[in-house]
Amino acid sequence: MEKEDLGIASEFLVMAATLLDIKCRMLLPVQKEDEEEEEDPRDELVRKLLEYKMFKYMSQELKEKESLASRNLYREKQLPDEVRNFVPDIDYAQLIGDNTLKTLQELFTAALDRARNRVDPVRASFGDIEKEEINMDEKNLYMHAYIREHKRTSFRSLLEKQGSRSEVIVVFLLLLDMIRSGEVTVSQDKTFGDIIIEGK
Repeated sequence: MEKEDLGIASEFLVMAATLLDIKCRMLLPVQKEDEEEEEDPRDELVRKLLEYKMFKYMSQELKEKESLASRNLYREKQLPDEVRNFVPDIDYAQLIGDNTLKTLQELFTAALDRARNRVDPVRASFGDIEKEEINMDEKNLYMHAYIREHKRTSFRSLLEKQGSRSEVIVVFLLLLDMIRSGEVTVSQDKTFGDIIIEGK
């Protein structure tokens, strides 16, 4: 009150008026019929006191958490020299160039569609024919021999030479592995154009 704070003064006046109202209502005689229906004037004061006690408890809990948080210390980030000085063996950005996964996927899908739509009239008359599993080692040797013979070839033409969908998938995966290992490089002259494979 010495600070002449209007907020504190108004709160004090509200509290005094509330206590006077409760006191007056307690002193007035109450009829039996009204006694059953009328609520005890002290209940509202009790609820407010309980709310005040709850907020006071919560503020104390937050204060303790703030005090505990100020004691936490965090270690600075430390990386081993091996991790900090690591340089990849292959620059994938330079290896792929302007090609994106979207263009590779579009060419792969187009090759699959052509292989699916290609119908052999002789084999089609026999119905379903079970094919033997593809030998990965033989297909790997085929890929390396093909790249040696064709130092510069088209990605589309390579996939079109395959006889089945399974062979297209295997050749595509082997080509990705050769790109990863740096045995071949790929380039593309324009967007959505054919991808050129060059052996090293």
